[in-house]
Amino acid sequence: MLSYISRRLGISIMILFGSSFLVYNLAAYASDPLAELRLSNDDSAQQQIAALTRQLNLDVPPPLRYFLWLRGLLGVFVGNLDLGTTRDGLSVQSELAFAIPVTIRLVLVATITALLLGLALGIISALRQYSRFDYGMTFLAFLLYSLPIFWVAVLLKEFMAIQFNNFLSEPNIPFSWMIFFSIFTGVFWSSLLGGERRRFWTVFAGAFATNFVILWAIDLTDWYLDPGLGIFLIAFLSVGIAFGITALSSGLADVKAKKAALVMAGLAIAWYYPAQWIFDNYGSYLTIFVMVALVIGTGVLVAGAFSKIDRGPIARTAILTGVLCGFLILIDRVMQSWKEYSATDAVNYRPVPTFGQRKDQLVTEDFWLNNLDIIMHLILPTLALILISLAGWIRYSRGALLEVLNQDYIRTARAKGLNERVVITRHAFRNMMLPLSSLFVGEFVGLVGGAVITERVFGWQGMGTLGIKAINTYDLNLLMGVNLLLSFLVVTGNLLADLLYSALDPRIRLRK
Repeated sequence: MLSYISRRLGISIMILFGSSFLVYNLAAYASDPLAELRLSNDDSAQQQIAALTRQLNLDVPPPLRYFLWLRGLLGVFVGNLDLGTTRDGLSVQSELAFAIPVTIRLVLVATITALLLGLALGIISALRQYSRFDYGMTFLAFLLYSLPIFWVAVLLKEFMAIQFNNFLSEPNIPFSWMIFFSIFTGVFWSSLLGGERRRFWTVFAGAFATNFVILWAIDLTDWYLDPGLGIFLIAFLSVGIAFGITALSSGLADVKAKKAALVMAGLAIAWYYPAQWIFDNYGSYLTIFVMVALVIGTGVLVAGAFSKIDRGPIARTAILTGVLCGFLILIDRVMQSWKEYSATDAVNYRPVPTFGQRKDQLVTEDFWLNNLDIIMHLILPTLALILISLAGWIRYSRGALLEVLNQDYIRTARAKGLNERVVITRHAFRNMMLPLSSLFVGEFVGLVGGAVITERVFGWQGMGTLGIKAINTYDLNLLMGVNLLLSFLVVTGNLLADLLYSALDPRIRLRK
């Protein structure tokens, strides 16, 4: 393993060197930073040309100038990294340091969410092959795949920001909307859970009635103006999470796992008010991290209390239940800041933004208001990326699972009497992840390169915007900084994909 990683690192260094040399020289010969100044009639044009030539070493041929740039890069080994300065006189490192967290914040949430939703919908679609749900997901995947990202982004800005903000000024859900959304919900759940005609219409009626009552209650109480979950709704959802996680993890027949999950749900309910007090008085990322660690530790202890042997599945069930229930409490605390956030002068009762990464006018030390502002600015661009990425993940996961389900070892597992949940979760799921592992790494690396169109539409200053700026302004140092980072991520991502592939498939061994 170590020899394989060492060999791959050596090859990666050569690839980075070769690609950076080619990009530097091609960009240097293809662009002329002095073109506009040469055509200028300004008396100071010659002085500016001389200053820019000296600043960017334009009097040195590009192949030799590359090694001047490389010398600054190799300074990282002695603690003196220097990627040069931009055309604006700013450090390239500082520009990258500002853009990288912005893009990662956007891409990480979008990629992980699209992956989880795509896997879930694709797996269900494969298990319900040629059903109403399968046809619906196939139609949705092809529809989303054909939509251009800029058009989706503009629609989201219009209907989920501008129109929704207008709706909040005079909130009232029309009766026709309640009917439409209830029908849509009924069709979705009946296609997902329904089977024969009688079961289909029973599920449809239940989902329709439930959704209609929820919308009616929301409209009656103006919940969207001052939202929150409250202890009773969190208690109901926590119990549902406990049963759902148990069913997916080890099956409802596993009494010990079910009891452990219910205990974690009960502890979450009991900790609702103490957690709110802690959040109000000690709100910080450190507090959240410590509470997550406590939940994980509690899950391990609860699993140990219910079983002394084979505690892995029980601990997994308890921890997942505790984390999800704790997440509900965290979401409830964020919701409690909604009314105060909307009333600030910077927001002025239009809480869904259409541009920028956050509101610079919102000057406050409140931890929850600042994070709610970040979340609100994150919603629309993240949703745009999710909708476009979701289509591919649905099709990939559906195809991968159908291919695995046709293998001999799956038929053997079923013939041995294993129930379908065990066959899917323990035999099929791991093997279907093999082709998807490399796709995930590749897509994440590609998006870190900058969701260029999404960033431009929503005014985010990320890696994509930085790359476009470097090209438009003939800023060679900035372009090389962006290219170097992306090249490093690509070769690192390929190495991680190979290592992940070997971890998922024990038949693969990384040798000399």
